This record gives sequence, C-alpha cells and structure tokens, in this order.
Amino acid sequence: MEAAASPQRNSTMGVDKLSYHLFSLLESRFLGVAAGCLSGPGTPARAFLDGGRVRVLAIDGCGGAGADDALLAAAALARLEAVLRDQTGDPDARVADFFDVAAGAGAGAVLAAMLFLRGDDGRPRYTAQEALAFVAGSVGGDKGGWGGRRGRWAKLFRRGGDRALRRVFGDATLRDTVAPLLVPCYDLATAAPFVFSRADAVESDSFDFRLRNVCAATCAAGGAVASVASVDGLTAIAAASGGVAAMGNPAAAAVTHVLHNKQEFPLAAGVDDLLVLSIGAGASAATVSGTPTPPARSPSPRELARVTAEGVADMIDESVAMAFGHACGTNYVRIQAGKAPAPLRADSAAAVAGEMLAQRCVESVLFRGRRLSERTNAEKVDALAAELVKEQERRRRSPLPNVAIKQVGTPRLSSATTASSSGTATARTASTMPSPVSWDSRR
Repeated sequence: MEAAASPQRNSTMGVDKLSYHLFSLLESRFLGVAAGCLSGPGTPARAFLDGGRVRVLAIDGCGGAGADDALLAAAALARLEAVLRDQTGDPDARVADFFDVAAGAGAGAVLAAMLFLRGDDGRPRYTAQEALAFVAGSVGGDKGGWGGRRGRWAKLFRRGGDRALRRVFGDATLRDTVAPLLVPCYDLATAAPFVFSRADAVESDSFDFRLRNVCAATCAAGGAVASVASVDGLTAIAAASGGVAAMGNPAAAAVTHVLHNKQEFPLAAGVDDLLVLSIGAGASAATVSGTPTPPARSPSPRELARVTAEGVADMIDESVAMAFGHACGTNYVRIQAGKAPAPLRADSAAAVAGEMLAQRCVESVLFRGRRLSERTNAEKVDALAAELVKEQERRRRSPLPNVAIKQVGTPRLSSATTASSSGTATARTASTMPSPVSWDSRR
C-alpha cells in the first residue's frame, strides 16, 4: 500500500511545489514584496487572493407594478439596512455598500435603481427607509387603496407617472449608479428580451439610458408600451414589462452576468463564489400554507398574465436554487411572501409590511423539492446581514479586489459625470439629482 501511494504523494508534492513557485513569482512581480514572505509551500493562491463572494441583489417584478410586490422588497431591504447599521456601528451604512451588483424587474427595478443611484457626494442617494416610504404612501394623493389596477403605485407607471420618476431620478443615467445595475424588459421591435446594463452603458452612449426611462420600460403594464431611447438617440426600445418575458425574476440573469463578466468579476468561477439575495413577489391565488383560494369569477387577461409571470418567476427560483445545490440557503437566499392583505392602504402599509416579513416562504431544497421554510423572511434577512458583514471584513483583508467595476472613460455632458479611482464615488459637474425633500411634498 505504501509503495502504491508513493507515486501519488510525489505527484501531489510536485504540484504543491509548482504552485508555490508560481505564487512566489506573483508576489515578487505584481505585489511588490519579497518572494515567499506571504505564502509557504502548499498554500493555495486562491486562499490568499480570495476577497470573498460577489454579492448580488435581485428583486422580482412579476406582472409589472404591483404594490404588494414592491412592499415586501422595500420592507425587507429597510430591515436589512437597519440591521447592517447596527452590526457595523455605522449609522450611514447603505444597502448598496454591501452588494456588488443589483438586478430588478418591474417594481423591483425602481427599488434597485433608487438604492444604487449615486448622490452628489458620491454615496448612494436614497436610504432603504426612504425607498420604503416612497412605496408606502408617497405616490398620488387619493385616500383610497394603493394596490391593484387603479391604486396610486400603479398610476406611477401609467401616463403621467414620468413626473414622479423624474422627481426621484432627475436626469441620472445608468452610468450614475454606485455599482452595476441590470434591468430587463421585453423589446417588441425585436421580439426578444433586452437587458439595460451599466456595464454596457459605460462602454457606449448608445447603451446608456436615463434611469427614469429604464424604470418606465420595465414597468410598462396594462398593454402599455414605453418607447425609450438612449442618451445619444441611436438605440430605441419599444418596451413592455419585464414580467412579459421570462425575466420577471432577474436572479438568473444577474448570476449569468456575474459569472461571464470576467472584466468586473474576475474571480467568480461558480456559485460558490456568489452570495445572492433574491426577493420575490407575493402569490396571487394561494395563501402561505399553499391552500388554493377558489376564484369567485373567471380571471381577466391581466390577471392571467400576472399569474403566468409569477409561475415563471417561481420556476426560475427553483432552477437557480437547484443550481446552487447544497449551497442553497447559504449562498442563495430567497425571500417571498403570500398575497398581502387587500385593499392596501397607505395608513396600513407598515403593518402589512410587518406581516409579510413574519411569513415563511416556500423554498426549493436539493433532492427534497419545495417545502415551507423553517425561518421567517425577517429571520432570513437578519442572518443574511451577518453574512454580508463578514464578507465586508473578508474583503478588507484581501490584498487584491475580487470586483473591478468599469469606469466611465470620458465624462459626458449629458450625464455630467466623471470617473473616480475607487469606483464607488464620482464628482458631478452639473447636478441633476432631486432635492432631499419628503415624498409627500412631491405630489
């Protein structure tokens, strides 16, 4: 046995020795330190270079601009931000500080864009609590419910909603975000999905769009079509809601983007290198326990489209969860709630948000199918916050970054931005951001 094992051990020692020499060369040539002072024989290079997992935020937008869809996501992110501030001791910590890329569809795109929008000081412009306030009661002035087809939230994405989006985003474009942003929609001109991407925007004006137009494109609902053009006018999209395509759940698109974008995420080789938070929409015709609610009438085409979109989003969630395998639950965290109480009203939004966070969602488990989660949405958020803090510390200890965000090469007058060396702050020569006033005064 000893004689048989000897060749294998010698081979292993040879590989270890080769790895040591290669890493010593890396130290001396690229890190500017003496060879061998940072590593020893058999020390894997990846362990030294490992700056942690790439952190991904994905927010569903099934069926367009549902108020209950946005409420759960906004409440979860507000709680996450509060816990992050408590655990880090930083009262100004923002959600965007702890994620490397965000993807949102429909209402989720509005939240993602708000949280990743860069302010005049180079920091994220809005807090998660401000985003929650925007969802909960700032759109419109009627006293009726704000969920459903005629609610105030839905009005944001129909005719006249551009004024509200302009107040939130001003003339900011995809380039004016603190980290990569992905927003899917459906281009009727090409009959194919289209993804707005900051990575493309920094390469060419022809793929840079104003954020207010991006949100209008992915949230176009009720048969509406949003015609949006790039800042240079060379690219035009006849957009329908991202929920029309199989992109109401943008988690798969975000994961694919990270794993194939080696320029910005050079060390991301598989799902073990990712930490994904996916926030889903509420179920249309089922309670949390999974008992179906008999319909009182035949569903309308709008309702059928919504149910179909939610079904596709659930299928994507299950596929992504299976792809993460045994890492699902640690590297992939899914938050989802049942149907929110109706009718939704601004004065009851806080209570409704609390109820949705207290729910347990149905999650996919490898080799076990789908089952009711053992933890509530709120418990998942708290556990994720602890992981994000650990990842932040892990990254600070790494001598080389595992994320290298593309910079804008030449400042453009239309967006008035310049690149910074850090990738998380820019100087603005002409501010187009909205003034920091309360949401209620923006009606």
